[in-house]
Amino acid sequence: MSISREIAPQLPYLRRFARALSGAQASGDAYVVATLEAVVADPSIFPRDLPARQALYKVFLSLWSSMASGGRAVPAGDLKSAVERNLEALTPRPRQAFLLRTVEGFSMEETAGILGVTPQEASDLIDKAGREIAEQVATSVLIIEDEPIIALDIEALVEDLGHAVTGIARTHKEAIELLDEQRPGLVLADIQLADGSSGLDAVNEILTKINIPAIFITAYPERLLTGDKPEPAFLITKPFRPETVKAAISQALFFDQRAGAAVG
Repeated sequence: MSISREIAPQLPYLRRFARALSGAQASGDAYVVATLEAVVADPSIFPRDLPARQALYKVFLSLWSSMASGGRAVPAGDLKSAVERNLEALTPRPRQAFLLRTVEGFSMEETAGILGVTPQEASDLIDKAGREIAEQVATSVLIIEDEPIIALDIEALVEDLGHAVTGIARTHKEAIELLDEQRPGLVLADIQLADGSSGLDAVNEILTKINIPAIFITAYPERLLTGDKPEPAFLITKPFRPETVKAAISQALFFDQRAGAAVG
């Protein structure tokens, strides 16, 4: 199959990535066009040892690095979405890693291959992006988890990203009590709690009072796959990897229109 046939289905996704990276569709499209022209002029720059989508992004970022020197176009006008403001806060290399992993859905290994780094280096870049996001959208987090060791691990991950923990609830009742004491900007919840109550029910009740993103960390993911509210936009299965939790927290806040709002 020719290169053009291989990359054609990937162009809408590359345009999305380019727009997010540059900050404007026009400038993003300009880089996409430049990438296609470069591949046509010299097909050897298209790495055949990678799947087509990974190879296309790798060529794009190689060209981006040589032309942009870390700069990016900023959308015209004063009105910008929370996503655009948050994106501008990220330095170039962590921004690339973060978008590849959380927006484009590449695995850590695929992200590393595109960037030409090791998986650990890619993880470190995403972790740095999470800390940079936290500097702009630092918030408070309510943890609903009945296993003390896991709760402490999650608390450490949250604080490592620069966020504060409002409290750790072991039951539905405790979660609502903590909510009444201090309103968080994010909730991390298990489903099966200590007294047999449901973290899902607790989150449902919380969302009737405040509109915040929720991340479920559970050994029972099938209990969220019911089509009922809240939608499991962020679902992590136990046992979890620390970098997965950190990426989910950063992603949830990055795309939250209320990111950066005062809580308390």
